[in-house]
Amino acid sequence: MNRDDADVLILGGGLAGLCLALQLKQDDPDIAITVLERRSHPVAEAAFKVGESTVEIAAHYFSNVLGLREHLDQEQIRKFGFRFFFSEGRSRLDESTELGVSRMLPTPSWQIDRGRFENFLGERARALGIDFRDGHVIRSIELGEDEGAHAVEVEHEGRRGRLQARWLVDASGRAGLLKRKLGLSAPNAHDVNAVWWRVDGFVDPDDAGSDPHWLQRCDPPDRWRSTNHLCGAGYWVWMIPLGSEAHSIGIVADEAMHPLDTLKSHDKAMAWLQRHQPALAALLQRPRHTVKDFLFLRRFSYDCKQVFSSRRWALTGEAGLFLDPFYSPGSDFIAISNSYIAELIGRDRRGEPFGPYASLYQQLYDSFYANTMGLYLGQYALFGDEQVLPLKVIWDYTYYWGLLAPLVISGRHVDTGMLGRLRPAMAEAAALNAGMQPLLRDWGDRNAAAGPPPLSAPRPMLDQYNIDWFHAMNKALHERLDDDAFAARIDDNLRRMRGLAGEITRRARAAHGDWDLPPAEHDDALPAPLPAQW
Repeated sequence: MNRDDADVLILGGGLAGLCLALQLKQDDPDIAITVLERRSHPVAEAAFKVGESTVEIAAHYFSNVLGLREHLDQEQIRKFGFRFFFSEGRSRLDESTELGVSRMLPTPSWQIDRGRFENFLGERARALGIDFRDGHVIRSIELGEDEGAHAVEVEHEGRRGRLQARWLVDASGRAGLLKRKLGLSAPNAHDVNAVWWRVDGFVDPDDAGSDPHWLQRCDPPDRWRSTNHLCGAGYWVWMIPLGSEAHSIGIVADEAMHPLDTLKSHDKAMAWLQRHQPALAALLQRPRHTVKDFLFLRRFSYDCKQVFSSRRWALTGEAGLFLDPFYSPGSDFIAISNSYIAELIGRDRRGEPFGPYASLYQQLYDSFYANTMGLYLGQYALFGDEQVLPLKVIWDYTYYWGLLAPLVISGRHVDTGMLGRLRPAMAEAAALNAGMQPLLRDWGDRNAAAGPPPLSAPRPMLDQYNIDWFHAMNKALHERLDDDAFAARIDDNLRRMRGLAGEITRRARAAHGDWDLPPAEHDDALPAPLPAQW
């Protein structure tokens, strides 16, 4: 191999790296990009990488920013939202309280077969003139001084070579090549583990029930297309369909309540399901659901000291940080970090100062991470609480759809003027969330202290689709607004958050009359009524 030069060298040709390459090439057709990927292409479908479910920010990024809507519609699965079953110990899902939507919400998202998607991204990158080199192993990294080029030593089929570039981006996933070199790893307090495996064929939740009304209450009757969550104290189980006609199954659990050592083989995981989620265990024992793989990950969540640098390097995807798969934020954070990296590289190529923006984007990215981490930290104990978790889910969605999602989907997360204008609203929303999460956690603790409730008849479906204001927030995510109208929309969303905080606080106070909770009412709050059965 000979020495090569590029404008941008991306270490890792998975989801984050290939999407960044496509975004950079789309923004600047003349840019020279080299992507180095350790795995050889094409990769296997179905049993490749975890991270199959997308939510609104990532769906917008893949579909609209990168222009991949045709592939998503034709080769992946349109998602039927999130769905939750409070099914601990139950052998039938139609005997469980269900939280979800009865019809598709307006803003689309997809279930992604990562192998199929990354093969497609690699082909598209090469078609656009991106130098995508699979089967290449990074042996060393040298960061350039001042204006000097960065360099890597790479090996392919036993031969070594040296590549140089003005910009270096680490998209190497959990290998974190640049992060390890620079000592940027940072732990967090979220001690949660995951095991997962893929099986042949779709696993349909409807096969775990027979009640005619239950089977017909979704339109279309396609619960299998949802990201289905089976919930219990200290854990949740995912069921995600893949376009290659396979199904992804995963157990995510708090180490203190469900230690990884009780889960980290397929036999142990199945025995665990038979105790905690017998309805799913019975479905998976059908002969057609042949196991394709099994993996586990201990303490999967982590932070990172820095991901954007004025020295012309950056980290994206899991090479930087990772939160939790609940609510599927991984691809959202890829979309955000890639957009910030593209802005920095674009400014540099235009000869504009970019150093101050690297610092600003770092602050924003850190705040997005910290605020989102609040949704998870210390919260797993209440995941089996069918009184509190539905309210938490509504709150968490409202926070996401009310602030971060519209900010990113409109492209205003890189608009420094608008960010300055919205600073007070963003600070208040963060403060509301920081207050609501411990209230929800404490409510769950109080319910647990009162003793586990007996298995009872399920409540009617907790249908998010029929909450008018909630449905409207989802529909509004792609409305095109001028700056004044957008700022007004964020103010309205904040008022809705205030109203919802008041509603949840009142319900918590009613559930535990001796609970001395501070008032959470605001004169300008929008009402946030929830159906009585919630």
